[in-house]
Amino acid sequence: MAKIDMVRNLGVVAHIDAGKTTVSERFLFHSGKIHKVGEVHDGETEMDWMEQERERGITITAAATTFEWKKHEIHLIDTPGHVDFTIEVERSLRVLDGAVVVFCGVAGVQPQSETVWHQADKFKVPRLAFINKLDRIGASFPAVVADIRERLGANAVPIQLPIGVEDGFSGVIDLVRMKALMFTGDVTDAPEVAEIPGDLAGVAADAHDAMIQSLADLDDAIALKYLEGQDITIAEIDAAIRKATIAVKMVPVLSGTALRNKGIHPLLDAVIAYLPSPADVPPVTGVDPRSLATAKGEERITRAPNNKEPFAALAFKIAMDEGRKVVFLRVFSGTLEAGAEILNVRTNRKEKVARLFRVHANKRERLDKAVAGEIVAAAGLKDATTGDTVCDPKAPILLERIDTYEPVISQAIEADNAAAKERMDFALVKMTEEDPTFRVKDDPDTGQTLISGMGELHLEIIVDRMKREYGVQARAGKPQVVYRETVLGEGEGHAVFERDLKEQSIYGEATSRVRNRPRGSGMELKNALPAGMLLPEHVVAAAMQGLKDAASSGPDGYPLEDVEVTLLSITLREGANGEIGSRAAAAESFRRAVQNAHPSRLEPIMAVEVTVDDEFLGAVIGDLNQRRGQVQDIGSRGAKRLVAALVPLRNMFGYSTRLRSLTEGRATFSMLFHAYDTLQSAS
Repeated sequence: MAKIDMVRNLGVVAHIDAGKTTVSERFLFHSGKIHKVGEVHDGETEMDWMEQERERGITITAAATTFEWKKHEIHLIDTPGHVDFTIEVERSLRVLDGAVVVFCGVAGVQPQSETVWHQADKFKVPRLAFINKLDRIGASFPAVVADIRERLGANAVPIQLPIGVEDGFSGVIDLVRMKALMFTGDVTDAPEVAEIPGDLAGVAADAHDAMIQSLADLDDAIALKYLEGQDITIAEIDAAIRKATIAVKMVPVLSGTALRNKGIHPLLDAVIAYLPSPADVPPVTGVDPRSLATAKGEERITRAPNNKEPFAALAFKIAMDEGRKVVFLRVFSGTLEAGAEILNVRTNRKEKVARLFRVHANKRERLDKAVAGEIVAAAGLKDATTGDTVCDPKAPILLERIDTYEPVISQAIEADNAAAKERMDFALVKMTEEDPTFRVKDDPDTGQTLISGMGELHLEIIVDRMKREYGVQARAGKPQVVYRETVLGEGEGHAVFERDLKEQSIYGEATSRVRNRPRGSGMELKNALPAGMLLPEHVVAAAMQGLKDAASSGPDGYPLEDVEVTLLSITLREGANGEIGSRAAAAESFRRAVQNAHPSRLEPIMAVEVTVDDEFLGAVIGDLNQRRGQVQDIGSRGAKRLVAALVPLRNMFGYSTRLRSLTEGRATFSMLFHAYDTLQSAS
């Protein structure tokens, strides 16, 4: 068990096909963790262990492992690059201390590159940029660096320069030590240190000076020496890079080609040199849950990253192992021993940790205990879900939960018979525990089971997993867009609820108002009953609950959002049950108010980026226009043209087939959720 300053919690993130899993595999191979390198295109990688991942050549679920590099212990998480599985990136970055962001040397910054970058910004994760695939035709290190600066707004500072490009890529110039690192030996050998080639000496000197100037802007000690013309030592440069990187003020940029095993050693060295240990990050902040019930209210508390503090961890991922739940934990403070009793703060219930494991993809190694800074898996936590805080029962703390995403697509599925339906329901429950973006509900009109997720591939994988892992053959309908509803104006509604039963009379009368709110602002419930209206608290509470329940969906049954709902009045009748009556009347008044406030359906709009040869540009733009797309930008990347457009999701089904037909297979596209907007007419 390494000391905490010798630990790195590292994620590898990227757009799909930038080479992220190949980088992770090379980390394991060069460190000696594995002795045979697996290739994505052969379906033999260690980190992509699911059958679907190996068949498709993509990462679907975040995979964890631990390896050693130069006496440091690195906990590595390889994350998906496909937009449908972006929650895996979100919950991984929430618990990591640093990241390597992989960029394709040809394609540069791509849409999912932007998404994962902004996710890392959200959690203030220090990162290194690795420009990969520099052996590919059309690769350009300077162009990708410029892309990172312009599209991501990052202070990207090269600390290496490639020697050669495309077929001629043979090494890198280390701008810190001003030496050439040549990749000439066996694939796992460290690069040969040599003098910088004479024809590159001037370029290297300029790049070194640019790096020092960037550091001088961030570090007063470096600035003083630079201005006075004093020599700046390698140790001082390393320290300044580390300080600026950990403060998320700078992104060191490195280069290589992971598939050819070039650039891996220097990248691992940079992980150790420049990314933080758990001891370098600020103490985790949370809330004392006991304070929430007091008059003073929420009390913020912290936990420092050491073993002497009370135990606190975040459950960031749930996985099923042969039907048994395994909970992945990031230990922020204290020590957790196998067999210990811990508190789940969300449920306020204690649970016993049956076993602890260190994970290597789909393999597990038993542990007696876990300490601050570690990422481990635990068995026995039956009630835990993604985002739960587990901690010492004597020192409770509630950590910030992990945000999730609302599904944008749904699909009806049916089992062959009652027995298969029972197995299907069991499988779906297990998969919803694993994946916060996957939802299941029964359609009351058709009796069908509806599954919802982040995209066609997401749901396709779910149905395939049911068949492979649970033996359930389900018939799946066509994917359908998940709509939402809002109101475009303002309206009031009045309702009376009256029932005479044998034992009691029920009566309630209510008026409510509904008005629109800015897009993305969510739902707000207000009580605007006149001050002189003296009503029992339980009656008012019942009416507000009636509004809340009714406001969960709009007239068409879709989730309602971005509305303000206000209770204006309640009228009771003496001798009648006003609690039930006011609740029912408030709900009905809301439904009438919505109808008077111009209800409207919202649809998901996708940000689409197409990379295409110039000769097919007109055909692609014309097709996007036919799909009611709004072209936002037309740019260039090398010899290719880039088309950015906003297109309704309902018009994007089957687009990949159409794009291949339009461009003779010489175009690619990516698609990210952009926003919900008012449903456009089909005309």
